[in-house]
Amino acid sequence: MSKQLVRDAFGWGFVLWLIGYVLGILLFAIVPTNLIGWVIMPIGIAVALWILLKKVKGDSFGYYAVVGIVWLLIAVLLDYFLLVRLFKPADGYYKLDVYIYYAVTLLLPLVVGWRKQQSPK
Repeated sequence: MSKQLVRDAFGWGFVLWLIGYVLGILLFAIVPTNLIGWVIMPIGIAVALWILLKKVKGDSFGYYAVVGIVWLLIAVLLDYFLLVRLFKPADGYYKLDVYIYYAVTLLLPLVVGWRKQQSPK
């Protein structure tokens, strides 16, 4: 596994998760808990797209597939251990916004990787 792939998959995956985590904690005081995910999601999508288009240096669709899978695993595992287990939300954590967030976390790298493969060099 190349250093670039480790950086793109694990480094940026953790950074994206951390941004959402910090935003969630900050928004907890001012946004109803059932809306926090919906408020964070557009911000997360914008940041993830910027990272995918400007920072991720993949040269194949497979590269972006690995990035998407690793980003998804980071999101699921860190959410479980640092949100679900740590905070034990009274109304639960896994709702529609979380499932959409997981799907987008996997699909954005796939779409960007596919688009980069389709564009003329």
